[in-house]
Amino acid sequence: MDPNPNPLTLFVLLLTVALTLTVASPKPDDLLSELQTLRSAADSGVIHLDDRSIARFLTSAQVPRPYSVLVFFDAAQLRSKPDLHLPQLRSEFALLSHSFRAHSPDAPLFFADLEFGESQSSFSLFGVSSLPHVRLVGPDVASLRDALAMDQSAFARLAESMAEFVESSTGFPVGPILRPPPISTKQIGFLLIALLISAPYIIKRILRGDTLVHDVRLWMSLAVFVYFFSVSGTMHNIIRKMPMVLPDRNAPGKLVFFYQGSGMQLGAEGFAVGFLYTTVGLMLAFVTHVLVRVRNRMAQNVVMAVAMVVGYWAVAKVIYLDNWKTGYGIHAFWPNRWK
Repeated sequence: MDPNPNPLTLFVLLLTVALTLTVASPKPDDLLSELQTLRSAADSGVIHLDDRSIARFLTSAQVPRPYSVLVFFDAAQLRSKPDLHLPQLRSEFALLSHSFRAHSPDAPLFFADLEFGESQSSFSLFGVSSLPHVRLVGPDVASLRDALAMDQSAFARLAESMAEFVESSTGFPVGPILRPPPISTKQIGFLLIALLISAPYIIKRILRGDTLVHDVRLWMSLAVFVYFFSVSGTMHNIIRKMPMVLPDRNAPGKLVFFYQGSGMQLGAEGFAVGFLYTTVGLMLAFVTHVLVRVRNRMAQNVVMAVAMVVGYWAVAKVIYLDNWKTGYGIHAFWPNRWK
């Protein structure tokens, strides 16, 4: 190599290096315009990112950037786990993005998602090891590990609580969440047409008293269902999300249907107690409303005896289960002179 290159060669080399740096480092305004184009092309405004786009818009872009990016971290292999609620949270994140785009179309805040199978390197750059997870990369964030993480409590009320995080962290107003109506306009129109067509037939049956609402058997079935729903603790199981059964720790492969301890009630034992209570209630209804109409005295006595035995057995089972769960004994009171 010539130790003294001529000035023309040096000029060409410097020009080549300058052009390379210019191409490799796009201008911030160009990146902002590109993100706006990607947001407009997405259905809900959520931009799908990967390792390449993370490098282009975040790690390689000059700081401060003229935009912020809210990233939702996803994993296809974990979407089937019910405790993570990833599909639901991803849908709520899309609603949040759609609402923000509708209310603030020119705001430099962009919503994006990142899938683990496609972008494992980016997950490492953010330091994300658990899901669900959302990070806000602000304009001044140089290292992705310093991006602001959304607290887990922000997922409690779904899109509404996510909106509070966005407003408090960025200062941009999100506005009301634009949720789709439960029934579309076409469905409402179809229902109205069907109602108008069937209106004469419905009015005729109502005047005759020949409708499902006038059916005594329907109301009896609903009454029994409400009674069972009340005495079986179903509302308790729904509110606390109690499982029906639990695996037995001492015997793998077996299930626990009754849990000893007053602080917890499984769904199976609630249904068992509800069945016993419902059995006693139906027997009392039968004895007081049907059996009294039977004229055969012998049949009345036999059915009454069977009802008393079954009722005693059912109540005894409930008392036994209560004693076993709580440890408190319930026993009959006998007068002193009987002892």
